[in-house]
Amino acid sequence: MRAHREGIAFSGVGASGMRAAGWDLWADHTGWASLGPLAAIPRIPKLLREMWKCARMLSSEKPDLIVLIDFGAFNVRLAAQLREKHRYRGAILYLFPPGAWLDHARPARFVAARANVLTGFAHQASFYRSLDLPIAFFGHPLAPRYQSRTSRPAPPVNSGSVALLPGSRREELRRLLPRLRSALLLLRRTRPMLRARIGAADDAAKTFCSALFKNIPNVEICTGLPAAIENVDAAWVASGTAVLESTLANVPTLSLYAISPLLARHARRLMRSRFITIPNLVLDRELVPELLQENATPERLASTMERLLCDPEPWYREAAKLRDVLGPPNALDECARYALTLAEGA
Repeated sequence: MRAHREGIAFSGVGASGMRAAGWDLWADHTGWASLGPLAAIPRIPKLLREMWKCARMLSSEKPDLIVLIDFGAFNVRLAAQLREKHRYRGAILYLFPPGAWLDHARPARFVAARANVLTGFAHQASFYRSLDLPIAFFGHPLAPRYQSRTSRPAPPVNSGSVALLPGSRREELRRLLPRLRSALLLLRRTRPMLRARIGAADDAAKTFCSALFKNIPNVEICTGLPAAIENVDAAWVASGTAVLESTLANVPTLSLYAISPLLARHARRLMRSRFITIPNLVLDRELVPELLQENATPERLASTMERLLCDPEPWYREAAKLRDVLGPPNALDECARYALTLAEGA
């Protein structure tokens, strides 16, 4: 947006990345997200207070454009609070509205009645349009940000390098990182010279990783995904946007995830697809191996990674098709132009 218009001021709720980009942050959202509804319960009073505070501030300041990104538990309520309680009539853009893969008509209508909807998925755009709901789609805005590196040959059978990306939430680190540690040690029985890079989201995650991997050689702890996947042969990645990012970077990726058995039963009732990772959902076939819940054992994680390291060519061949499905390379620029159009019409 700044590339198209000078003098734009940005403020809102965020964390270090937005602060470094020159945003005026009213609140830091670090720690707001939770892993499932049970973990969210203790956070509800704080999030409600923050949502009410944001609604009051926005209705008072009347910015040219309000952009809500994902985080439906908070942002859907914020949009409703602004429209119904504060009678706010300014432009609201909702990027990545909730329910991209659930196809529920009721929440789609609720969001579309209160905001201009922008999605990064052709599937969701088609669903909204089938309900005669307005929605904008220019392609996935992440796709242009990641350059696809050259495909690499299989590493020597006794070595190689892997990235470990266990997620950013405390619950993810606690559940996933010990499994990845065990999987790494198992893999080193046949690949004794295997090197590893762990992507930590912040200083707290770095401390957790350092303690768990203490005295394990050839392990480097990095900050963030780009540093972790640089120059590796493959990656274990917790299910989420990071899987899409590593895949777009053309790093052979294996996805894992595990939650409590109670939450898993609830999630399986809601699922309408046999996949949960974005590349597989977009392609409607398995590009990224998914090891979930009881299948995310150290043994399965190690053996599946071994197959990926030994023969990465089929993965590279399928991954090349992903960018075509995600849309044109100018998607991020078109999203920015669309946001400016809404701001200027407010």
